[in-house]
Amino acid sequence: MYSSIINKEKKIAVIGLGYVGLPIALEFAKHVPVIGFDIKPERVEMMKKGIDPSRELEAKDFENKDISFTSDLEDLKEAGFYIIAVPTPINEHKQPELKPILSASETVGKVLNHGDYVVYESTVYPGCTEEDCVPVLERFSGMTYKTDFKVGYSPERINPGDKKHTLVNITKVSSGCDETSAENIAKVYEIIITAGVHRASSIKVSEAAKIMENTQRDVNIALMNELSMIFNKIGINTFEVLDAAGTKWNFLPFVPGLVGGHCIGVDPYYLLHKAKQLGHHAQIINSGRAINDSMGAYVTKETIKLMLAQDKVLSNAKVLVMGLTFKENVSDIRNTRVIDILQELNDYKVKYDIVDAYANTEEVREEYDIELNEIGDNYDAIILAVNHDEYTRLNEDFFQSISAGKGILVDIKAIFKDRIKKMTYWSL
Repeated sequence: MYSSIINKEKKIAVIGLGYVGLPIALEFAKHVPVIGFDIKPERVEMMKKGIDPSRELEAKDFENKDISFTSDLEDLKEAGFYIIAVPTPINEHKQPELKPILSASETVGKVLNHGDYVVYESTVYPGCTEEDCVPVLERFSGMTYKTDFKVGYSPERINPGDKKHTLVNITKVSSGCDETSAENIAKVYEIIITAGVHRASSIKVSEAAKIMENTQRDVNIALMNELSMIFNKIGINTFEVLDAAGTKWNFLPFVPGLVGGHCIGVDPYYLLHKAKQLGHHAQIINSGRAINDSMGAYVTKETIKLMLAQDKVLSNAKVLVMGLTFKENVSDIRNTRVIDILQELNDYKVKYDIVDAYANTEEVREEYDIELNEIGDNYDAIILAVNHDEYTRLNEDFFQSISAGKGILVDIKAIFKDRIKKMTYWSL
């Protein structure tokens, strides 16, 4: 397979051209022919014009690439190596939503030929690729796993908004269903990954590695969030404690905050789902998730306390929430936990304006039924929820100019710590 690709006898097809799939497709297209497939024709048309719907890549990133974009199933028949990079979200009950990945498996199954490879990059629980996805490939292809086609798993490690840790300079983990496929898949990824490829011993190990990475971060951030609640009651600033504790050489630099997005805020639920199937109650992971999911409500309640301490009348109050995306300097609003702050403000009957320097107005309206606003004035409290560069460059004079009275600044990640002297200030 590797020889067929490197000699341009077979094409690579990437299924799902979001923040993971599109960079992979374009990187491969520097070296070999690629088919970029997405089920949404309007997204395909944008990419044909050199526009990234996720707004992570620039027009120049599309130039001089051997790639064709399509939403037509027939076009996929030209490929022999399929990479599936569709989202794996959770539903309203926080259970894995496998419909996108199973639908993508069905799509590939319909065009699969003898000897083809299918590699999954979507984050799943250990066992999902072989137990849930492979049967779909077999059913729609009419072929037999391992005998007629090969399957592998290589977890995505793309960090949206990160210009330092990019696709090619992050070590790639890969795996295959047997020794031959494992080596072929690793060599294919080595075409583009300059940092090298780690060959995992099995598909399940490769799946588990991704889940472990994000669950570890989730639990550690949950610990920081819980410590922040305790330190708040004591009356000390968590970030000052972090400055002191961080002087020890082996201290891990995790910080408190809102935990959203489609990795840390989602992936642990996939592992919890699998653990429950196996009859194991994952106490630490469950506790971490409960703490992190509660942080939006906690921030809002602390904001309300500060407003009441200034004799604000909540029914007449107005709050500015700055930032809605799931992290700084990206446009992605999926699974943002800022929405918890807004819902909590609604519960207190407090009016608010929500602004964001990156989020798309139509996407926000469609996803959350919320209208983005312009920054106004006379705010009783300002919550800096997402540290977009446009907001971190502001100063106390600006915040005071749009505040009613003395003003309250809730700075979740303490960006303005030690810089706010006149306003009431609070951070995690």
